[in-house]
Amino acid sequence: MPLAATGELVAEAAAARTAVAAFNVITLEHVEAVIAGAESAGSPVVLQVSENAVKFRYGRLLPLARAASAAAERAAVPVALHLDHVQSDDLLRQAPGAGFSSVMYDAARLPYDENLTATRAAADWAHARGLWIEAELGEVGGKNGEPALDAHAPGARTDPAEARAFVADSGVDALAVAIGSSHAMTTRTAALDHDLLKRLAATLGVPLVLHGSSGVPDDELRAAVAGGITKVNVGTALNLAMTGAVREFLAAHPEAVDSRKYLSVGREAMARTVARLIGVLRA
Repeated sequence: MPLAATGELVAEAAAARTAVAAFNVITLEHVEAVIAGAESAGSPVVLQVSENAVKFRYGRLLPLARAASAAAERAAVPVALHLDHVQSDDLLRQAPGAGFSSVMYDAARLPYDENLTATRAAADWAHARGLWIEAELGEVGGKNGEPALDAHAPGARTDPAEARAFVADSGVDALAVAIGSSHAMTTRTAALDHDLLKRLAATLGVPLVLHGSSGVPDDELRAAVAGGITKVNVGTALNLAMTGAVREFLAAHPEAVDSRKYLSVGREAMARTVARLIGVLRA
């Protein structure tokens, strides 16, 4: 089927009081696994390509984007493409021509005024080209190898009043909020601030996004969706599944040299993870 639009999938999830799952992809195996898992769950899904993934692919967006688009168009469920954690304006400007319907523009590292100025300019540019745009306020942490912030540190969590002003002044369509999760967590031990989420949901008029969801336990994810999160980003959980399955296969088959043998095992493990997490969000 034709590529879906991220904004439409998020709006449908919000209307149904659930959340759409968005998975970060690095290889074609990631792409295929996410689609297979979503088809197994019978659910729409968002494929996300981050700026870090583009850097890994020699700085070239189109090879992975075109592969993802081709796979998405043959999926049995709606699939959207989202360009994630974009800091480069040059990369932002490649999004429309590469099949992306949405972008997360990441200026959260900057002081508030600079974040607002950069995000406003990105939002204006994106909207003029029909792109749905997400931003971040507060610091989820753990990106690019940086240490995760103390979730109780000043400035680490999203302030509702500041967020209301930021959304109004920037014109973004969705906001990633810092409520206690962190990127790149390899253990599911994050405890979310559900009272803060409740206040953010009551204050803001745009969909709320949870980043760093790989480190959030199932019950916390369910509670986050019930509290107003409508897009849930997952990345590290797929890499854990793939790497663990490949390691196990190679330990059992040290003679193996055909990459299809172990990559297929890794792909299947990721697909199971996708289906399971979608089931958690829809429970």
